[in-house]
Amino acid sequence: MPATLLHEPPLNPVHDLFHVDRVLKPTEPVAPRKHKIIAVLPAYNAARTLAATVADFPVGSVDEILLVDDGSKDNTVAIAREMGLSVIVHEKNTGYGGNQKTCYKYCLDRGADIVVMIHPDYQYDARTIPHAVGMIELGICDVILGNRVRSRAEALKCGMPWWKYVSNRALTAFENLFLGQNLGEFHSGFRVYRRKVLETVPFERNSDDFVFDTQFLVQAVHFGFRLGDIPVPVRYFDEASQINFRRSAKYGLQTVNTVAKYWLNKIGFKSKLFKPKG
Repeated sequence: MPATLLHEPPLNPVHDLFHVDRVLKPTEPVAPRKHKIIAVLPAYNAARTLAATVADFPVGSVDEILLVDDGSKDNTVAIAREMGLSVIVHEKNTGYGGNQKTCYKYCLDRGADIVVMIHPDYQYDARTIPHAVGMIELGICDVILGNRVRSRAEALKCGMPWWKYVSNRALTAFENLFLGQNLGEFHSGFRVYRRKVLETVPFERNSDDFVFDTQFLVQAVHFGFRLGDIPVPVRYFDEASQINFRRSAKYGLQTVNTVAKYWLNKIGFKSKLFKPKG
């Protein structure tokens, strides 16, 4: 049994650059896939962690890796191009939600069957991608999230700030109760979507800010898609992107507001968030 299965994943956010073909083109036979899988990396100042994030992608697990740069001030774009990733550059910062809108439009245009979204800050363990994708391919779920919070002790040991842990638990409990779900976490930066979800959810109408993620999941519930999650090891360190307390508080209020709109829509006070595309 490989030793890596018995030990915590190493924290090494610095990685030598390499060409993406090392991930996309296996040198040894791998099980054939029937679906086109594109991974998207919504990036902002990810130069230090980008190579390490991509290095953890299992060989042959995806067909293409797209990085959308949202006006980075460092050399994220140069590194991504040197590595051979597909790259789209926003000349001006559009926000986290605005970045994802570009990601998903690209994937739909490119004929992706399954889309993996993972933050390029090396916080989430990309080695779990085939397992998350497998839950989609088996038809068990339409959306899979990486759950960072298997236990309080583990989350805090990995460096999650106590206030973020408390707010994450409170918001997740609130969302599970009022959306009829049973997720371990609603606020993950590692997600996998079936194509039908992206074709159905009117994500173009969502906020360009961080609440985009919450709006997307609430829309997915509204349109009847099946949500699930898997445990994903995470790492907290200086280069891992984190929003501060003030922005987290704003995000929390926006999350409550989005769930309220879901219920108001159900009783007749219609919201454009839940209006079908077209």
